[in-house]
Amino acid sequence: VQLVESGGGLVQAGGSLRLSCAASGLTFINYAMGWFRQAPGKDREFVAAISRSGGDTDYADSMKGRFTISRDNAKKTVYLQMNSLKPEDTAVYYCAAELTGSTKDLPSEYNNWGQGTQVTVSS
Repeated sequence: VQLVESGGGLVQAGGSLRLSCAASGLTFINYAMGWFRQAPGKDREFVAAISRSGGDTDYADSMKGRFTISRDNAKKTVYLQMNSLKPEDTAVYYCAAELTGSTKDLPSEYNNWGQGTQVTVSS
């Protein structure tokens, strides 16, 4: 199983980024997908999750209304559209795959992880 994130970078506060996570080596449609982030010195934090069908989504409270998770099962890719970015959104963002197919918000419930992509928001 391989999950490869892309799309991170440096952006000014108020700007937008779109992260992608391409999956291989798994039957993508069987998995729920999640995005987490980790800032230096902090625990890994739930950002968003989407069910295997894409019909259910879940967001951390601080991301609601700013971030949107979506997936393209034909492309085996999950996306995270991030708008109105704030300096406190600076972190390494990880995607993860969860085998039961339903949205989860704990890192321990995810089976596979990508290597992460850095997002830096300047003030």
